Amino acid sequence: MVIETYNLTKQFNDKGGFKNISLSVKEGEVFSFLGKNGAGKSTFIRTLVGMLYPTDGSGFILGKPIGNIEAKKKMGYLPELFQYHSWLTGYQLLFNHGLLYKMNKNDLKNRISEVLGIVGLKGHEHKKINQYSKGMKQRIGLGCAILCDPKLLFLDEPTSALDPVGRKHVRDIILRLKNEGKTIFLNTHLLSEVELVSDRVAILDKGEIKKIGTLKELMYSPLVLSIGNCSEKIISELKSFDPCLQKIENEIEMHIHNDEVIPKIAESIVKNKGLLYMMKRKENILEELFIKTVGEEEEA
Repeated sequence: MVIETYNLTKQFNDKGGFKNISLSVKEGEVFSFLGKNGAGKSTFIRTLVGMLYPTDGSGFILGKPIGNIEAKKKMGYLPELFQYHSWLTGYQLLFNHGLLYKMNKNDLKNRISEVLGIVGLKGHEHKKINQYSKGMKQRIGLGCAILCDPKLLFLDEPTSALDPVGRKHVRDIILRLKNEGKTIFLNTHLLSEVELVSDRVAILDKGEIKKIGTLKELMYSPLVLSIGNCSEKIISELKSFDPCLQKIENEIEMHIHNDEVIPKIAESIVKNKGLLYMMKRKENILEELFIKTVGEEEEA
């Protein structure tokens, strides 16, 4: 495992932070922490990268205890709402980061060229950062995070301040890195980002994990049907596929975990003279699950 934690806890005067988190992250997966602002997501990442000392529990990164220098050399980290020296050019920023990593200068120049290509900033590297758009600033930040060609990448809310185009650029970079075999730990409160890039998800609320699993495990969506001439006989036959189906106004919701029975459901409706106007998977299941898990109240 790339990340392993055992009852890992970080509290500030016995409050805030997170508590008793046990999880594992496999090599090559995108693992997302989903939670409202203030849920403890950033504190968890800062603890994993060694910026904060845990209050209790233990954790291992790339097989080494949290804070191990050798493990840190193989990690990249993009903080939330980072600020870099605005008077530097993009190239200068990357070069200085490379020196902090103690990279060979010749190797560093080649790597900077590669990174600029990955983050889509070739041709803009000699502009000062204060001339960059928000999206470009976020991408140069990603460039700093991947400069050392890390095995493990921590991204803390990498798209929260961006417009849809900027979010897509960052998302494309994440998927490219995933395809290269990188392991990515992503913090976000944006449901759409989780659905589009994640292999597994943990929902965090008030510092505790409430649910964890693959997206399929967490949000297998019900089948929604709209049926005309919906007789009791039709309902009776549909219950053979889902005894707990629900009729909500003019629609029927069924939980079907084997798509091979869907044609049989349609056949059953038609042969009993029903009119099948619509059959589709319910949308926004992750949003529904998230709200049920963490509630709708605003953070104080």
